[in-house]
Amino acid sequence: MTAKLKKAGGLGRGLGSILPDVDITVPQTATVAASISEIPLESVNANPYQPRKEFDDEALAELAQSIKKQGVITPVTVRQMADGTYQLIAGERRTRAARRAGLTTIPAYIRVATDTQMMEMALVENIQRSELGAMEVALAYKALVEECQLTHEELSDRVGKSRSTITNYLRLLDLPAETQLALSRDQISMAHARALAGVEDTPKHLDLLHQVIARQLSVHQTEQLIKGLKAKPAPKVKLRGSLPASHTDAQQRLRDRLQSTVEVKRSQRGKGSLTIHFNSDADFERILQIIEN
Repeated sequence: MTAKLKKAGGLGRGLGSILPDVDITVPQTATVAASISEIPLESVNANPYQPRKEFDDEALAELAQSIKKQGVITPVTVRQMADGTYQLIAGERRTRAARRAGLTTIPAYIRVATDTQMMEMALVENIQRSELGAMEVALAYKALVEECQLTHEELSDRVGKSRSTITNYLRLLDLPAETQLALSRDQISMAHARALAGVEDTPKHLDLLHQVIARQLSVHQTEQLIKGLKAKPAPKVKLRGSLPASHTDAQQRLRDRLQSTVEVKRSQRGKGSLTIHFNSDADFERILQIIEN
């Protein structure tokens, strides 16, 4: 009995990067078995469920050098396809490094598994190795929940993480795309992202994100900034006359240039004040340098 691997669909924004469309005829069975064999590297194909997309070239070169001397110590895990080729379940780094090392075969556990079991094994194996970025982990959790139909409690048991940890990762998928990108590029940490997740107003959220990156704020400084934003605003001092458009425009230009809060107050007679807020001594020096330059 055979079954076709369904194309990934309805998985949410960005999940297609983890589960690309594939169309492969495979044996359909509910059992999972394993044996170890030496299989041809040329017959090993990539895993369509591999959540890890970036592989450090220098680390691969080091692993290849080690394999030249010691061989592949830990077998990869594959499943055999109907055409006699093999599909990786786990071990893509070892497979790539073995090819670099010039090997023609690789030791492998040959497993028989359904598509769902393969997906689950691949995602869980990568998550447990702690080699994925925060967004990759979040997307892997989402795939396990939606495609493998796991509850958060079942997922917690599978990956050995608390339910609160899983929830925190899944919340990352609700962040604006720009924040997700900053997290993927290591411009901010997951702790920064968690703090920013509490700001649901998108313009305010992105303004805070830009400040965090530009000023290289710590997580604590970010939390204090958000706390101040959420605090009840002080009563506004009533000034005679409204702020002219030229002053309003200048205030916004200063905010953009200094990446800080700037306040302009003006009386009807033209008197007023210009206030520039800073978050720390280092932030003060940063603003001062911008002004002096």
